[in-house]
Amino acid sequence: MELDSKKIFKTLNPNKVWIPILFGVAIVFYRFYTDDSITYDNLNLIFSAKIIPFVLAILLILARFLGYMYRIRAISSEELSWGSSMYIIILWEFASAVTPSVVGGTAVAVFILLKEGINLGKSLAFVMLTAILDNLFFVVAALVSLIAAPDAMFPSNLTTIDGIEEGSLLFGGLKPIFYVSYLLIMVYTFIMFYALFVRPRAFKWFLLKVTSIRYLKKWRYRAYEYGNEIIWASANLKGKRLNYWINISLVTIFIWSVRYLQLNLLIEAYSENSLLDHIIIYSRQIILWITMLIAPTPGGSGFAEYFFEAFFARYLQDYTLVTMVLWRILSYYPFLLLGAIFLPRWIKRVFFKKQEKKDAPSDNA
Repeated sequence: MELDSKKIFKTLNPNKVWIPILFGVAIVFYRFYTDDSITYDNLNLIFSAKIIPFVLAILLILARFLGYMYRIRAISSEELSWGSSMYIIILWEFASAVTPSVVGGTAVAVFILLKEGINLGKSLAFVMLTAILDNLFFVVAALVSLIAAPDAMFPSNLTTIDGIEEGSLLFGGLKPIFYVSYLLIMVYTFIMFYALFVRPRAFKWFLLKVTSIRYLKKWRYRAYEYGNEIIWASANLKGKRLNYWINISLVTIFIWSVRYLQLNLLIEAYSENSLLDHIIIYSRQIILWITMLIAPTPGGSGFAEYFFEAFFARYLQDYTLVTMVLWRILSYYPFLLLGAIFLPRWIKRVFFKKQEKKDAPSDNA
């Protein structure tokens, strides 16, 4: 894994916040331009929200953040302080928000953990374990949703976005996009689980064997490095007790449940829906999220806003645009803002302050 500081800080660049913001804003302006029923007066609908679900939706930002902090501390067996956990989560989420999901922030996360005093083997283990836990949630939750209500998970009314007709190639491609994304996540998770917990050395052997093929030899050294990383990470996860795995699994379920319930609360703030409707809304978010994982834009920005209507307009009616904007503001933009604010402080904290301590004269001098 390349941990070049220059490349890392190209990702952790506060100026990158404008890219996903511009994608999202462009979609909102597009909706104003193409739909005559949407006017600036519609924005006044924001003030008609029911107070309790609206406030709860805001509070879930904090619940999600604390859940992330608690999980990284639990994964590290409390080697990380609460302060270190806060910086790690803010910058990790910031990196994920300013890069496409397929790129992710793995190298950035390992780099941040290293700078917070966690050795390379453990840093790799913690990041890989986090990815496996998150992916397992998607795989299981999506499977349960599809089994429970396969016909309700995908939008049936495909005319909710102006200019796109029912049965169009764009919407007709949603199911294939989802199933391709789902299959890729499932295969990747299985391979990572097997490599990390079952046969790490066999996985390294397989990588070296594959890259011994003539046309793949240029990746042989990279495969050798990655195989070693898997072995180091696996060694650092051995011997963990059952309560360790139960704890981090439950907090993972909590984190993603909170993340999805936020939209349920926003929809409840502007409309009346049954319990079954809310179950479908929750499940559709999982479908949309997995589909967004192969979006080429940073954090799926623009993609999420564009397809929001198709998935949730039937539950919101005239409040669709307002709810969509609020959903993205509450679920996506907080970590963009926090990352831009805390990145300079973190750089000063881990680079300059540690250097000052190193250069300070000792008492015995």
